Amino acid sequence: MTKKIVLTLVLILILVGALAGIKGLQFKTMFAQGANFVPPPETVTTAEVKQDTWQPTLTAVGSVAAVQGVVLSAEMSGAVKNIAFESGATVRAGDLLVELDSSVEQAQLRSAMASADLARLNLERARELREKKMVSQADLDSAEAQAKQANAQIDNIRAVIAKKIIRAPFAGRTGIRQVNLGQFLDNGAAIVTLQSLDPVYVDFSLPQQDLAQLGVGMAVRVTTDAFPDQRFEGKLTAINPEVDAVTRSVRLQATLANPAGKLRPGMYVNVAAVLPQTERVLMIPATAVLYAPYGDSVFVVEDKKDEKTGATGKVLNQKFVRLGKTRGDFVVVTSGLEAAQTVVTTGVFKLRNGMSVVVDNKLTPSFQLTPKPANS
Repeated sequence: MTKKIVLTLVLILILVGALAGIKGLQFKTMFAQGANFVPPPETVTTAEVKQDTWQPTLTAVGSVAAVQGVVLSAEMSGAVKNIAFESGATVRAGDLLVELDSSVEQAQLRSAMASADLARLNLERARELREKKMVSQADLDSAEAQAKQANAQIDNIRAVIAKKIIRAPFAGRTGIRQVNLGQFLDNGAAIVTLQSLDPVYVDFSLPQQDLAQLGVGMAVRVTTDAFPDQRFEGKLTAINPEVDAVTRSVRLQATLANPAGKLRPGMYVNVAAVLPQTERVLMIPATAVLYAPYGDSVFVVEDKKDEKTGATGKVLNQKFVRLGKTRGDFVVVTSGLEAAQTVVTTGVFKLRNGMSVVVDNKLTPSFQLTPKPANS
């Protein structure tokens, strides 16, 4: 019995030793494979560091204003007799817009004209009689005064009638009319707005430190989200002589041609005052930058030869950069890169220095200086 137990224990020990040897061999193989494991290269998209010439701009937010714009109102009270325009219509200077009832003034005018005729006849008789020494000079002076008063009364009534006829003071586009036929208007009652839309002003402000770079006649570019695919060109036409004491900024005014009437008074726009000088810049897509608190960096793709296999592959070299202005999809690099270097453009947050990569630019985004998003 004792021999059987000993034999069983020996067999168990032999089995355990065999299993331990097998597991040890497996672990040794795994460790060897882990030490020799090389991760597969990461697929990346790239772009070349480009050198370009930019015209510096001073940007601001502006507002469109009409060169001429008024709210037409009634100078005299009266009922609306005739409306001769449609809302949103284009009118010329002098066109009739609204006519108020002037029947009472017309009757007064006829009476005044009759009185003026009588005063004229009396003046003629007084002059004839004065030549014959039959009336005094005082009588002649009185007749002349009465004739002048009668003519002045005619002019007064005609002025009242003229004020009841509202005409366009300048060419432009009318707004939505605020009166109806037969409506009684008090003095100062609004009738319609009239705006001159070609050309238009754009009012904006820039900090006082930019004042030395500004000059009347410099080019101005205007964009608006109402027409994202269009850029309006104009010129700086006025610089305010004083600086705002609160904001320390100077008010500016540009004039832009607006033949299609797309820019409307009160519209919010983005303004770029184009400086006359040009500058050479190095630019990369903004998506190539890995932003971090300790500094911004990019991954440069470089060729490296494998010491074991002798094959040449592509690896990443992380470089810290200083950035400048942005324009469209690009950002200016002021230091850290050179022209013609190749940088990774997408997915930089998952990369690390020295990583092997494979370049595949089939799905590279289209980077543009003036992007036009379809969903804007």
